[in-house]
Amino acid sequence: MPNKFPVISIDGPTASGKGTVAHRVAKHLGFHYLDSGALYRLTALSANQHHIELTDEERIANLARVLPCRFVKGHVLLDGHDVTDAVRAEAIGVAASKVAVLPLVRRALVELQVSFRQEPGLVADGRDMGTVIFPDAALKIYLTASVAARANRRYKQLIEKGFPANMEDLVKDLSERDARDTLRAEAPLKPALGAMILDTSDITADEAVHQILTWYAKT
Repeated sequence: MPNKFPVISIDGPTASGKGTVAHRVAKHLGFHYLDSGALYRLTALSANQHHIELTDEERIANLARVLPCRFVKGHVLLDGHDVTDAVRAEAIGVAASKVAVLPLVRRALVELQVSFRQEPGLVADGRDMGTVIFPDAALKIYLTASVAARANRRYKQLIEKGFPANMEDLVKDLSERDARDTLRAEAPLKPALGAMILDTSDITADEAVHQILTWYAKT
């Protein structure tokens, strides 16, 4: 029974550290890991590859329902091709944020996300993991950080990967994404009922992981 397998949901805005922290928590516990944001990035990338306008809700939703994606040893595959770096490009992140506000797309991806709940458990990061996808999660976390801290983090990530980056543009993009995510009609970004709030502005990823594991041990 999939619902018997425990879930730790980690929601929060872009660049709050969700991915790094969630992946480390999953590895420590031996749980599966779901990067739900990657699914939206993959959907946006697929839409671009098929030359579909990001406002064409029905066609993008149809793509999402049959998204040929896999996650293998840290690599992201789309239709058998390694797109690990492509889905992390800033342009795809912006496109994913636009796709994520489309109700039909969000609904199309629900079943795919739920399928990641397998034995012995799951750590799921995203924006509506605790509010919509896994409302019965054993532990709900809302990971946040200041826009300045998140922009600085994102800047370093992009530079390390060889992508061009501009701090002013990043602050602007993050603020716009925050507005889209929190104001959208379908599954807006917000802390889930009963979620533990964790601000990562001034703490390390290791410290965040330690705090989450401590909370989980008490569930």
